[in-house]
Parts: sequence; C-alpha cells; structure tokens
Amino acid sequence: MQRQGSGGSAAFRFRVAGVVLLLVHLLLVAWLTLRPLDVVWVTAANFEPLAGIKADLALGPLQAARRIGAGLLLLAPLGVLLPMAGGRLTVSPLASLTRTMAAGAFISLAIELLQTGIPGRVVDVDSLLLNTVGVGIAHLLFVPVGRARLRRRRGRGRKPAAAPAPRGTGAEPPQALREKAPQGTQGTQGTTPTITRVGIAP
Repeated sequence: MQRQGSGGSAAFRFRVAGVVLLLVHLLLVAWLTLRPLDVVWVTAANFEPLAGIKADLALGPLQAARRIGAGLLLLAPLGVLLPMAGGRLTVSPLASLTRTMAAGAFISLAIELLQTGIPGRVVDVDSLLLNTVGVGIAHLLFVPVGRARLRRRRGRGRKPAAAPAPRGTGAEPPQALREKAPQGTQGTQGTTPTITRVGIAP
C-alpha cells in the first residue's frame, strides 16, 4: 500500500508540473506572437498553403532555415507538455498523437485569429501548418519513449502479492493443524477410546 501511495503521489506531482509548464509556455508564446510591432509596413496576409514557405526558401538556405525553424519550434513543446498535463500512461500512440496535434492546431489557429487585430501582425496559414507539424514531431520524438520508461518504473515499484498456500500440501502451520484436530485425538495416534458410564443399581 505504501508503494502504491507513493506512486500515485509521484504521478500527481508529474501531472501538476506538466500543467504549470504548459501555462508558462503559453504565456511565453502569447508574449512573442501577440505584441504589437512598430513597423513601417507589413506584408499581406497569406491564405495560400505553402506560399510563405516557398518565399522563405527563395531567400536562401540560412534565412529559410531560420524562418521555417522558428515556425516549427514555436509550439513544439506542446507536443510533450499536453500529454504530460494529461497524465495518461496507457493510451493508443495514434490517438495521443492525433489529439495532441489537433490541440496544437487549435492553439495556433487562435493565435492567428487574434493577430488580425494587432498592429504589425498578419495572418499566415503556413505558420499554422508549421506550428502543427512541430507539435507532432516533438510528440513522436519524446512522448512514446517517456511513457514506456514511466510504465516500466511503475511496474518495478509494485510489489507482487504473495500467492496463497495450496490446500493439502503441508504448508499450514502446526498450530493451525492442532486447532483443526478433533477433540479426543493426540497427533497421529488415533482416537482415544472413551469408556461409557455404567449406572450402579440402587
């Protein structure tokens, strides 16, 4: 019981840590993406998938890597923090990946919609695509391995229950055998004979 209690408290602390880190990351993302920008001009909104990525590739390998990498990394920690906050260890890998990427896409879409009313910010559908792909990559790289390790650690922490002794194998203690022996017996020597009382005539 002590082992199970300590394992449950460890799982609770792990989940609380995931929730706290998730909130911190979301606050950081909001600060990076929802601040007004003091710029002279802004590009037009991009609603054509992959058009922004093609434009980044045309700028050269270094510039393209910086821009595309920033889009992939912005929400990538959600791929780990969302399952961590959920606290599930036994779940279908495909279902976990699908839910995590869907949540990442929803958060990215919310950011893009909020940016429409912020000076200096424009909507870019490629940012939504890169953010979602980054969440999926981080999930695939870390979550299945982490869950497998936690399951093995939990399995080692559980103490197996002792199997009951089979009946009739001589495993019962001598005291129990003595208590079960019928009255008027001594060990294995058989039943002690009793003499019937004979009434005395008056």
